[in-house]
Amino acid sequence: MERIWDQYKLVIIAVIAAIIALFSVIIIVPETQQAVVIRTGEPVRKINTFKPGVPYGQTGAGIGWRIPLLETVQYIDKRVLDLDMERQQVLSNDQQRLQVDAYARFRIIDPVRMVQTAGTEEAVTTQLTPILTSVLRQELGRRPFAALLTAERGTAMANIRQALDRQAREYGAQVIDVRIKRADLPEGLPLEAAFQRMEADRQEEAETIRAQGRKNAQIIRAEAEAAAANTYASAFGKDPEFYDFYRAMESYRRTFNQGEADSNVILSPDNEYLRQFRGSR
Repeated sequence: MERIWDQYKLVIIAVIAAIIALFSVIIIVPETQQAVVIRTGEPVRKINTFKPGVPYGQTGAGIGWRIPLLETVQYIDKRVLDLDMERQQVLSNDQQRLQVDAYARFRIIDPVRMVQTAGTEEAVTTQLTPILTSVLRQELGRRPFAALLTAERGTAMANIRQALDRQAREYGAQVIDVRIKRADLPEGLPLEAAFQRMEADRQEEAETIRAQGRKNAQIIRAEAEAAAANTYASAFGKDPEFYDFYRAMESYRRTFNQGEADSNVILSPDNEYLRQFRGSR
């Protein structure tokens, strides 16, 4: 071994140096990561960046290269990242103090901008957290508490996501989704008072609906009576005798049906009210 070392010492050292140099030049970027090559503090190129709709295996992951000692490589997560907001107190439009838990999902789509503006994914999360809190306060502050229990909640979430996404683009990130995990009223008397106000509001709304229904019923009844009067008038104009007979029969039915079963009605045979029973003369 000593003889071999003495004879091929320079060759062995050269091979080892070549291997070390090769490993310092070659970089491996996995599918879940994207890389930014930085030269003297400035990003010069990116590897395996996020591309919408491109399947795994075709995104550019794998072997890359860099200039040793002159260039460094920063790896950035390519997957969807979490942004959890701590529980915050938010004042709604109807002056309700809500305890809100929310979260957002985002990913880095421009790693070069992210490196230039924030530096790391953790820094992006730190920058976006107060922005999410501010946007959430502004959006929920324009809506009553009851709106969070209806389909209007989806509209509020869409507005929050869009506003947060506009801010996130400055850091090379894209906000995918924003959701409210919980939106509760404080425990104790404020909660009971809020429920009482909500109950009173619903009762007032129900009474308004009932009043509108009564109004519509009166209008419909008046229109029906007017239509019936027009029909009667038309029938009277065509056959006055039949109309007089019909009205008399209606009067008899209402008069005789209102009495008790054993009650009697005594009228003179010549009474004008009973003329329809005497027939035509």
